[in-house]
Amino acid sequence: MKDKILIESRKKMEQSVESTGHEFNTIRTGRASAALLDNIFIDYYGTRTQLKHASNISIPEPRTILISPYEPKFLKEIETQIIKSDLGINPTNDGKVIRLAVPPLNEERRHELVKLVKKIAEDGRVAIRNIRRDANERLKKMESDGDITKDDLLKLEKEVQDLTDEFIDKINNALQQKENEIMEV
Repeated sequence: MKDKILIESRKKMEQSVESTGHEFNTIRTGRASAALLDNIFIDYYGTRTQLKHASNISIPEPRTILISPYEPKFLKEIETQIIKSDLGINPTNDGKVIRLAVPPLNEERRHELVKLVKKIAEDGRVAIRNIRRDANERLKKMESDGDITKDDLLKLEKEVQDLTDEFIDKINNALQQKENEIMEV
């Protein structure tokens, strides 16, 4: 049971780090990334569909995203949804594909984005600490029920803390990397 708690905690912490990393990827830096379009949906035959499932998305150049819909009749819908989004990028539709030229960020916008990624990172760290708290509560209950000894409890709490430190470090490293991406000119 005690090993199960550690395994579950590790898995949940990995998911928190992945989720934080995914949120980082949806934030526009000065370079093109297909992940920027993850929050864009179109009406695809009456179904709300993620853009990446209705088209081929490629990055031919560092500041260009190329969107080739599987069916050209959806070009206008894709273009409309990109304009409605908060990306701040104007699409160019040539009748076959849509090109997105990712403009470089100005200094003020860079600082806003750094604040945003710091908030996302803090949310990720809070999620990991909540997982630690839940694991420790379960371990304390096991000790009070007589399933483990006080020494086992202390040892396991240290292992949970080590896990917490490991995953918070991963979030901090991802944050540092994203900040560097945003601030590079």
